[in-house]
Amino acid sequence: MGNRWSLTIDCAHPARLAEFWALALGYVRALPPGGFASWEEWLTHHGIPEEEWDDGAYLSDPDGVAPSLSFLKVPEPKVVKNRVHLDVQVGGGRDNVPWEVRWPG
Repeated sequence: MGNRWSLTIDCAHPARLAEFWALALGYVRALPPGGFASWEEWLTHHGIPEEEWDDGAYLSDPDGVAPSLSFLKVPEPKVVKNRVHLDVQVGGGRDNVPWEVRWPG
């Protein structure tokens, strides 16, 4: 069996980006850690100041199969091309794309 893994994305607006990817991938907001009824309860328990509560957003695959996604707020703006991206296979893959719109070459 392979290792479970997740993907973490640094960004300026975690909740907004998580909302987009939840819709695009059919993901849902991750449940709070065991023993806590809500993320707010978990954050309060760990003494996280309320002004930092929006510094992260967490998504999970509702079927529990695909990797979880974390979006973490970072203070610095993006200055170079992203090194990580998601390729979403929505059209059935490369073989189902009409020849006219395929990548040249």
